[in-house]
Amino acid sequence: MATSSTATASLHLLLPASRRRQRRLLVPRASARSDSPAVDRRRFIAHTAAAAAPLVLPRWTPAARADDAPALSEWERVYLPIDPGVVLLDIAFVPDDPSHGFLLGTRQTILETKDGGNTWFPRSIPSAEDEDFNYRFNSVSFKGKEGWIIGKPAILLHTSDAGESWERIPLSAQLPGNMVYIKATGEQSAEMVTDEGAIYVTSNRGYNWKAAVQETVSATLNRTVSSGISGASYYTGTFNTVNRSPDGRYVAVSSRGNFYLTWEPGQPFWQPHNRAVARRIQNMGWRADGGLWLLVRGGGLFLSKGTGITEDFEEVQVQSRGFGILDVGYRSQDEAWAAGGSGVLLKTTNGGKSWVRDKAADNIAANLYSVKFLDDTKGFVLGNDGVLLRYLG
Repeated sequence: MATSSTATASLHLLLPASRRRQRRLLVPRASARSDSPAVDRRRFIAHTAAAAAPLVLPRWTPAARADDAPALSEWERVYLPIDPGVVLLDIAFVPDDPSHGFLLGTRQTILETKDGGNTWFPRSIPSAEDEDFNYRFNSVSFKGKEGWIIGKPAILLHTSDAGESWERIPLSAQLPGNMVYIKATGEQSAEMVTDEGAIYVTSNRGYNWKAAVQETVSATLNRTVSSGISGASYYTGTFNTVNRSPDGRYVAVSSRGNFYLTWEPGQPFWQPHNRAVARRIQNMGWRADGGLWLLVRGGGLFLSKGTGITEDFEEVQVQSRGFGILDVGYRSQDEAWAAGGSGVLLKTTNGGKSWVRDKAADNIAANLYSVKFLDDTKGFVLGNDGVLLRYLG
């Protein structure tokens, strides 16, 4: 433990130069003698007051700084009853009750709202509580009153009463990869994807699953590695991201970001594609018009030319401040939002041709990972450290 003299010296080194000069004025020096027999009392008082005054600093509090920060123009932050460090991963609402929703994250986080997302409270699901595991809940989806939640380590939860009660569905130990996405598709029906490219469908509440593709992505690449897909030999066997279009098509990015893959209903295998840009791919997804958007590491944003699956992209200029853009969410064909590292939040009103940064978001001390628009009035941005933004419009 440092002595008091050491602590004083450390404090002195941390003070700026101007403050150090002021501090020295308070310390009597033997060499500072006056030629007169006595020091002018009024000069002494004036010097002492001048030296002491700057040391009276205004009192700032985190609350005061937060109040002084400019507000977001079209979003508001919703504060959540969770521990710092939780990364929010997915959100969904019950179609039959749009005010009722669920929010998932790391560290076994499940939150519930009954007022449209204004306030959230922790939801306890006994079948999802296990002392031996700290679940990461990856995806949630509802169709009518029927809902699904998946997580890692492998866990599958199902509800048929809008989330009032949940049952745990047993899973096979032979499941290839970790479940990363689930989509409720109808009564007792769902579609589930793993990070190794397996796609399964069920029509009986998850008790039986049928494979929609004939092999994992690793098997496909090993079989077609001579087809000219650059970097396929370095494939580690997992997806970095996967996104589904409203009509059931998928686009996924390889774990190294060196190529991407697509799948359409009825195809027996994933189709690998060379990336059309020099930098590695961060994420990909679907525009509202059926085209693709593509994000590269370092903050670049590209849009596909035309609609449908293609390898032809063009770059769009964005003000990312050098931070990576991590996700894009379309509210309509014209309006979309992009989010990324260190509070980057961008908006387009012309389908993505140009983007404007919401500078007030620069004050958000978090990475924004996901943009979710559930309809044209309900949208959320999910980030780390429990950061949740709600769309106001």
